[in-house]
Amino acid sequence: MSERATFANALAKKNITFIGPPANAIAAMGDKIESKKLAKSAGVSIVPGHIGVIETAAEAEKISNEIGYPVMIKASAGGGGKGMRIAYSPRDVESGYATAMREAESSFGDDRVFIEKFITSPRHIEIQILADQQGHCIHLNERECSIQRRNQKVIEEAPSPFLDDATRQAMGEEAIRLATAVDYHSAGTVEFIVDSERNFYFLEMNTRLQVEHPVTELITGLDLVEEMIRVAAGEKLRHQQSDICINGWAMESRLYAEDPYRNFMPAIGRLSLYRPPGEKHHDDGSLTRNDTGVAEGDTISIYYDPMIAKLCSWAGDRSAAIARMRVALDDFVMGGIGHNIPFLSAVMEHDRFISGDISTAFIDEEYKDGFTGIIPSPDRMRDLGLIISAAAYNYAQRESSPPCQDWAIQFVTDDTAQIADANLRCSFHLHQQDAALTADISPYADTAAGKTNAVRIEIQQAIDTPQIAASITDHKDDKTRHYICQLYRDKDCWRIYYRGSHVAAHARPSHIAALAHYMKPVIAPDRSNMLLCPMPGNLVTIMVADGDVVEAGQKLCIVEAMKMENALVAEKRCRIDGINAKVGDILSVDAVIMRFADVDA
Repeated sequence: MSERATFANALAKKNITFIGPPANAIAAMGDKIESKKLAKSAGVSIVPGHIGVIETAAEAEKISNEIGYPVMIKASAGGGGKGMRIAYSPRDVESGYATAMREAESSFGDDRVFIEKFITSPRHIEIQILADQQGHCIHLNERECSIQRRNQKVIEEAPSPFLDDATRQAMGEEAIRLATAVDYHSAGTVEFIVDSERNFYFLEMNTRLQVEHPVTELITGLDLVEEMIRVAAGEKLRHQQSDICINGWAMESRLYAEDPYRNFMPAIGRLSLYRPPGEKHHDDGSLTRNDTGVAEGDTISIYYDPMIAKLCSWAGDRSAAIARMRVALDDFVMGGIGHNIPFLSAVMEHDRFISGDISTAFIDEEYKDGFTGIIPSPDRMRDLGLIISAAAYNYAQRESSPPCQDWAIQFVTDDTAQIADANLRCSFHLHQQDAALTADISPYADTAAGKTNAVRIEIQQAIDTPQIAASITDHKDDKTRHYICQLYRDKDCWRIYYRGSHVAAHARPSHIAALAHYMKPVIAPDRSNMLLCPMPGNLVTIMVADGDVVEAGQKLCIVEAMKMENALVAEKRCRIDGINAKVGDILSVDAVIMRFADVDA
């Protein structure tokens, strides 16, 4: 609604003040084709491409061939990753053109698309501007938004670890030039892509307050909402360009309702548990902030964007801001739906991210086979196993007195748990000592190097959440390691999540664990001959018929979830042996869409 020129015009006719830019600026910048024409005439660098509406798939292929692959097919009225498809070949253009049009119509009520050159592995950097109705315009420096999946931002930061002062100034000047060309006032964002040589090209202008505006507020000290209200009331800007400084470093992590272990598929359901970290200034001078629009008990549906919250950190420099974000993510507890906190934690631990060497291809390059979690080191595995043992001991203590003191841990693997050695076992002899437990560990990773195998562990378990805080101290060197984890129990199987690692283990009294080899594992049913819906969504298209022979990689159907289309493909050559769903069905996760049979069967 905030980016609809018709809405701004309707308010003006009723003498209602719109807190935002004038309708003509919304119209000019909201149309990506017209905005590129205007940017070019204003002397702003633009991505090479065809600045016009593509009318047919044949025209799309012709223009793509002229531009040269890869190309990006984009919705003229689009944004937020919707109505966008990369094409590497004429075949990609044919399918991408149709998909982009459908997504554009579904999301924006406008199916027009255009095509431009796709810049490989760029950075996505945007400039925040602020302008008043008297013609004054300033920029508030940049935000780095390169960590993306499916062209949607996941992590943002300000400033960028890549820009130098000269590039920052040049980008700011072009952003102001574009805003001035459309008589813009209010807050707005001019988005650019930046290549490895710091050449930058205009992408689009968002004529509203961006999701990631908090990081700009944190490094400038400005309240952008307040500034927008003042501008709408006719006030002059209270700041000049020379007043705007970069103070410290800010990070924002977008918490999405999605399953990172299943290719970030959308997740729906009731938010049965929602306990964000407290917003506060910390003793080290850093800051935690959480912006959200949900509450415990809310329902996340398939009809809207999957974002749940925006978790921000601020500190004096980038490394400290990352460290504060790690702790804030540890402290964030959600239940009832899938979420991407483990993935966000893993990125914060990633060496490449820490170095600042990032691009929009970061997720695709670093998680080529999908996100499976961080494999913990043997020492960390034993620490996590010890935390599980201590929790199991406390649980047993509530059920019987006295509890068993000797516990055996066997780490197990499944679709999501990541461990270095699925057969790794360790045992703990636990005994109570004041408010803590003392544990003798066998085996210990570095016993041969002279390390003691005795540690002291203190745990604090929340009553109404899965959060557990643990402190583990080695008796020999008196060094303490601190953990804030999420711990879940299913009979004797425990799952623990920490900093992007997900470990599953059986915790049993030693005399019971000795009999474990007599316990037959549960074998999951074979569903390899079925196409299962990977996410909750609406079945919008079926591209095959019963009895068809399909090839590996061939598209079978399209499921729409949260305004994004997801094409499901055949994994191998096979024959369609029954279709169980119809177009228009609202499908749940793992719903059977169709069945397969061998071609010769």
